[in-house]
Amino acid sequence: MTIRVWLLIKSVLLCFVVSSAAFAQDGAAPPLSLADLDALIEQDNETAPTFDQRGLIDLLALIAFLTLAVVSFLKKNTTLKYATMVVAIAYMGFMKGNLVSVVHIFALMEWSFPLFQYNVAWYVLMLFTVVSTVLWGRLYCGRICAFGSLTQLMDRLLPSRWRVELPPWLERRAIYVKYVLLVGVLGYFLVTKDNSVYKYVEPFWMFTLSGSTVMWTLLAALLVTTIFIRNFYCRYLCIVGAGLGLLSNLTIFGIKRWQQCNTCKICENACEWGAIQGPKISVTECVRCDDCEILYDDEDKCPHWLMLKKTTAKLEASKAP
Repeated sequence: MTIRVWLLIKSVLLCFVVSSAAFAQDGAAPPLSLADLDALIEQDNETAPTFDQRGLIDLLALIAFLTLAVVSFLKKNTTLKYATMVVAIAYMGFMKGNLVSVVHIFALMEWSFPLFQYNVAWYVLMLFTVVSTVLWGRLYCGRICAFGSLTQLMDRLLPSRWRVELPPWLERRAIYVKYVLLVGVLGYFLVTKDNSVYKYVEPFWMFTLSGSTVMWTLLAALLVTTIFIRNFYCRYLCIVGAGLGLLSNLTIFGIKRWQQCNTCKICENACEWGAIQGPKISVTECVRCDDCEILYDDEDKCPHWLMLKKTTAKLEASKAP
């Protein structure tokens, strides 16, 4: 059940209660007795959707996918990471269309959510997104989001010579655009209560293969831009990414850093998200893509291990007779 449908149902029920009270007050109809209300509730329960076998299958499939994502993250396995991205596009994107959206932020602002009984998988995804962000950072952006997975795979498949890197001064400022959009869109919603604005600030609707000419035109322009500026939407325009970026300031388990990271530029140059600036990692921009952590563990590339080997060799040489 979508948020819109649930809001509509609540509106209809409210209208029913108000109209019933008005009729009773005018004497046009007698008030409903407790027995009548019980009968209506029982009848409604008989026709209401239930958490059936299909719902259980959807829940188990989601849990299996989230487990794959966490395992690929903890194992720091590149093959598993890209396999997770492919599944994210196919399952979370085209099969389910189940992505965290600014619409969910709208619902949070109004404290309006779908019925838990019929939307268990939805709540599992939301809970996972929040908990994983607090634990590790923007893991959702790096592995779970179908659109983010699509742009990362594009970056791997397209020739690197096509890429254009923004000047450092421009990139440092461009990352704040998504926060401006977040404030602007939330302000617009507070004033107008129009949640349809998501169609024009998020491309996630593309997985449903439905949209207006204007929406498809904007999407085409966005994807063309992504060919030349990698992860363009995720890095500079994503409102959900901005929200999770703010939440990631609470991250418990951040990325480790060696003493040599103060001067080494290997990981900074390898980071596709502009999240590494000298010895510091910006938790709001990092999506836990593993690239730098894999380099940390590479004893043939990381200066930490190379210097440690050199120090160990000197100690062994000094002890030799």
